[in-house]
Amino acid sequence: MRILPRAQREAMFEIYSFCRAVDDIADDPGPREARRDQLARWRSDIDAVYRGAAPPPLAGLAAAVRGFDLQRENFLAIIDGMEMDVIADIRAPDRTTLDVYCDRVACAVGRLSVRVFGMSHDAGLKLAHHLGLALQLTNILRDLDEDASLGRLYLPREALRANGIAATDPREVLAHPAVGKACAFIVDLAEEHFRQARKIMAQNPNSPPPTRL
Repeated sequence: MRILPRAQREAMFEIYSFCRAVDDIADDPGPREARRDQLARWRSDIDAVYRGAAPPPLAGLAAAVRGFDLQRENFLAIIDGMEMDVIADIRAPDRTTLDVYCDRVACAVGRLSVRVFGMSHDAGLKLAHHLGLALQLTNILRDLDEDASLGRLYLPREALRANGIAATDPREVLAHPAVGKACAFIVDLAEEHFRQARKIMAQNPNSPPPTRL
């Protein structure tokens, strides 16, 4: 991000700072209700940004919103995704729930980012979808142990059951001899989304680099 022109660079830093702040709330070990209250305050602050009454600490984010026509619903989707982790520990969600979660915590970030990079509307939405899913699924595989330490398991229920794993307890699942086969399902899914993302990026010179946004 540091090599971007100044306006784009600063906008991406503001998006990152927002994501970092709400992600830290989701991963905080404190009481759930207190964390939900913090996320509710973020919703109010985002609403204030779009009313033209941004709190002083969010002046930079407000400038990015104005400069790149960033959409309010994407900021709120990210908050909603973080709240999914706060309401209860996610354990072996069904595919529909996993898709919703990934769209909120990853694809929505992509939808903000492609605006900053100046991509066309349709190509930007497609890239945000495929690259967001690819990266989030990769993160799920990378962070299996770390997530289990937090009581979370994002491997989909269907992949577990298809490989004879009935448990949903993270530690029990990770100790199961068939867990690699369940992970292979996510590997294949992520690789396909990466392939689709690369096609879009090859056709669009204003694509963001293929790193986690």
